[in-house]
Amino acid sequence: MFDNTYFKNAKKYWYNGKFYAWSDPTLHPMSHALHYGSSVFEGIRSYVTPKGPAIFRLPEHLDRFLISAQVAKMEIPYGAAEIGQAIKLTLQENRLQAAYIRPLLFYSYGNLGLVPMHSPEELLIAVWEFSVFPRDKKNKGISAYIVPWRRIHHRQLDMRAKLGGLYILSAINAVAAREHDYDEALFLNLEGNVAEGPGANIFIVKNGQLKTNERSESILEGITRTTLLEMARDSGLRTKVGPITRKELFEADEAFFSGTAVEITPIVLVADGSEAGQEAKVFTIGQGRVGEVTRRLAEDYQAACCGLLPHYHKWLTYVEDPAARPVPAYPFR
Repeated sequence: MFDNTYFKNAKKYWYNGKFYAWSDPTLHPMSHALHYGSSVFEGIRSYVTPKGPAIFRLPEHLDRFLISAQVAKMEIPYGAAEIGQAIKLTLQENRLQAAYIRPLLFYSYGNLGLVPMHSPEELLIAVWEFSVFPRDKKNKGISAYIVPWRRIHHRQLDMRAKLGGLYILSAINAVAAREHDYDEALFLNLEGNVAEGPGANIFIVKNGQLKTNERSESILEGITRTTLLEMARDSGLRTKVGPITRKELFEADEAFFSGTAVEITPIVLVADGSEAGQEAKVFTIGQGRVGEVTRRLAEDYQAACCGLLPHYHKWLTYVEDPAARPVPAYPFR
């Protein structure tokens, strides 16, 4: 039996076409993915909007889910439309509107050789209320610790894919950062440039210009990252995509993580622990507080997710038919 202490308001999960109570176990301990990390996943969010709950950029997430499965040599037993519908049903079954959504495709019970010849691909979808950092942390900004271990290189793997087994590197270093009393880890790539966080891309702001890096810098090209680049350009903000050196990060006016889970989380302090065995040198980012560009982007991003910016309604997939719901009279912002 499992409780939902760390999965707020999760009641049921969708597994191979059926709903199960959250506390019901369904997986065999000899499932292939449990031993080898042979899985792919997505992190998606739904938000409360004036027209009812809506999933942010669902088609883009499902496209990447399919790409991840292809990279992992896995066959998905459902089409994108079926998965999208299952996600909507799971939100409704749990009576959740604003939620974190986790589709997971994995090799299940069969054989335990490295090649899962007899282990079927199975699909699970779970939803719950989740935030990586509490609101006060996001309002004040967090600290980041540059870890000595480098991010996996873009020549070793197709970096478009979200592969379950790959995230053990993220988990180890996220724990390490917290052991050093910092809020989050930050990876360099093999070239020594800034890559990304354990589960988030990074942006910096210098002299009014927004900058992030690209897949060749050993990052996952996040959907939130793409969203922010488009929104920044639409607002007239200068943007640049290219390598980010440590010096650029340390001397930036502002910095923040971006991702579905973290949304926009400002970084106000960075400790450089990239040389193992040496004491980390600490750098304050800008004025040591959340900058105006970061704050404005965070507000606009939240407004877009919540359906308050008509130009970005194209990114919303409503869980229910909006035409069937009355528009509330109270403000959402």
